[in-house]
Amino acid sequence: MGAFLTTASTLQCPHGGSVQLSSSNTRALADGAAILRAGDTFTISGCPFMIGSSSHPCVRVQWVVTAQRNQAAGDRALTEDSVGLCLAADSAPQGTVIVASTQRKAAGL
Repeated sequence: MGAFLTTASTLQCPHGGSVQLSSSNTRALADGAAILRAGDTFTISGCPFMIGSSSHPCVRVQWVVTAQRNQAAGDRALTEDSVGLCLAADSAPQGTVIVASTQRKAAGL
């Protein structure tokens, strides 16, 4: 069972870029912050990844594994056990998202 990811969580791409979290969920909360869902928006900024001499930064996260038993506001919830792929602008997968921190009061499956 993993702790729910919330709008107060800190996520990064594998190259150190910051993930900005945006959710329309205002009802399902954990430790006072909205629980994140697979359909929310996850944009990445500051990724320094290069292929050769060309910049190829991560720009968004696409979730491929979500909580199997928990939903928030009608969509699959995300936990620290969820798997998100960091994608470049051309949709090339560039590694999995890193959960740097999240709340510890509520967890799901």
